[in-house]
Amino acid sequence: MPSTEKSLYFMSSALLTSVSAGVLGYCMSTEWAKTAMECTRNGSSFSNGSAVVTLGPFTGKMDRSFCPLFGRQDDFDTLQRLADLGVAPIVLHSVVVCLLALCLAFSAGSILISLYNSVSNPYETYMGPIGLYVCSSLSAFLSVMVLLIFALNVTLTSMAEDLVQSFADPLVAELRNKTSEMQLGYYLVLLYTGCTLVVVMLIYFYDHAAYTQRREQQRPTEDAPKEIMMY
Repeated sequence: MPSTEKSLYFMSSALLTSVSAGVLGYCMSTEWAKTAMECTRNGSSFSNGSAVVTLGPFTGKMDRSFCPLFGRQDDFDTLQRLADLGVAPIVLHSVVVCLLALCLAFSAGSILISLYNSVSNPYETYMGPIGLYVCSSLSAFLSVMVLLIFALNVTLTSMAEDLVQSFADPLVAELRNKTSEMQLGYYLVLLYTGCTLVVVMLIYFYDHAAYTQRREQQRPTEDAPKEIMMY
């Protein structure tokens, strides 16, 4: 049976990973980015229209005001709508969704390994601290990739403009002065990353303390005179 100290370390790790996975699951259902732009009918110099695109991993919202002539609000399926636009936006967004799914999978692995270590001592196998290091580190790395790829897709591609044009058909709108800002869901991924890194540090401190203790237990034998060791 593991020591009380070890059980507390790994139970804390399982609890913190569970909280981070819950945060990630919640953020996947919320808004991640909001992009606003001015909108006019193509060829017109008069501009009083606007469009606001709100995006999440799976759902989005389009709010048009006089863009290009009339306005309305529309909800849409993000993946399905992007699939009709072009290659780059749907590929990048699909990568984001896949990485989020992998983050949840590795978090689940971290939870299972933490719970197993809280009642057992598989030190030298992949089910020990090594497995927990791998799962948690991959979760943190992939979540950082999610943040970078999503921000790249929102700010550097024409995804938002293409979405507005797809809702403005058959009229062609001229779009300018695009501004984007990240929403709650995006920043919750940062919280998930932070919690995952805390788990890595927690297990590192335990593993380092356990290694130090084992070395101290071996030292009396190593330092004993050879005459004593012969008997």
